[in-house]
Amino acid sequence: MRTLVNKRPNEEELPGKFQFSSDSGETIEFDVQVRTRGHFRRKKETCALPPLRLNFKASQTKNTLFHKQDKVKLVTHCRSQAKYEQTVLREYLAYKVLSVLTDNSYQVRLLRITYVDTDRKRKEETRLGFIIEHRDRLSKRINRPRVEIRKAKLTELDPAYTNLSSVFQYMIGNTDYSPVLGPADDICCHNAVLFGNENELFRPIPYDFDHAGFVDAPYASPNPRFKLRSVRQRLYRGRCKFNAQLPATFALFNDKREAIMAVIENTEGLKRKTKNFMLGYIANFYKTIESEGRVEKSIVKKCI
Repeated sequence: MRTLVNKRPNEEELPGKFQFSSDSGETIEFDVQVRTRGHFRRKKETCALPPLRLNFKASQTKNTLFHKQDKVKLVTHCRSQAKYEQTVLREYLAYKVLSVLTDNSYQVRLLRITYVDTDRKRKEETRLGFIIEHRDRLSKRINRPRVEIRKAKLTELDPAYTNLSSVFQYMIGNTDYSPVLGPADDICCHNAVLFGNENELFRPIPYDFDHAGFVDAPYASPNPRFKLRSVRQRLYRGRCKFNAQLPATFALFNDKREAIMAVIENTEGLKRKTKNFMLGYIANFYKTIESEGRVEKSIVKKCI
């Protein structure tokens, strides 16, 4: 743990142990290789504990809860203060909300984790975190392989899905993504992965929502080029080319409204203040899509 926190290796893997209790109460232990990952959250000035990647041995996970898991992303609590645990739950819920809307989304599992330093230089601490479905498992589940290209054309994207994901990003107040271009010298896309079979349109499935207003992470700030007051302020970044999909997209969101609210309401561990904010934030989104005037002003005229 001390090496992970101090050196933050993003290529070298460190040996570790992963223990959990099965449904029968049996303690199961795996050998794992661990390294840090990410960009912004891997910086020491951002998080005291960076996000991690757990590399399991397939031979040990057979016929367990982690059967056929390989390299799994772990979202950590970042810092020890209680507000960061609420941030973990908020980002976890962003994934869960998208899963309510579409199966073409990363599945997540919430964990309560005790971190143990084998060098005994750091105190044990127990915090919330969650693991994210590996993209290969997502690919198999939705029967679409990953597409590795530098840049995507709008004509290559599935209009219905791309519009759905853009409206979802607007709902959670996220502008930190692109469905057509990745970071410099990297494959497409920024905080999204393209999936699609040959001769079909691509679906940019999003991830990494910590800069969304719905999550409202303590370290998050809006991109200066958007001139937003805070990450809580929404800005639609959907493509004008797909505006014809908006009525069907809104119909889907309205159909799933109760299920979305229920996911938030029924999540254990959320403080009442946090829960009320998230429910109110989503309710405000629905006020927008229920008003023709607000849709025209905040979505149609803001598309790019």
